[in-house]
Amino acid sequence: MNLLWFILIGLAAGFLAGAVMKGHGFGLLGNLIVGVIGALLGGFLLGLLGIYTAGVIGNLISAFIGAVVLLVLIGFIKRKGG
Repeated sequence: MNLLWFILIGLAAGFLAGAVMKGHGFGLLGNLIVGVIGALLGGFLLGLLGIYTAGVIGNLISAFIGAVVLLVLIGFIKRKGG
């Protein structure tokens, strides 16, 4: 059940990050995938800073931060490479 929540929160975070980062997204499906990966990244980055989240809202914020960071990084790499 925790995996299902993780995926659902990641999907929501990807959708929100795509809406906030207009022009840096990858369409609905791409942003949802970025959200799931961003959930992992957000938890890792905030953990490095000593910030730990709890509950659905805290995990959504963490996943959203990770998804935005991932979209910025991917956008930077795409710009630099092409």
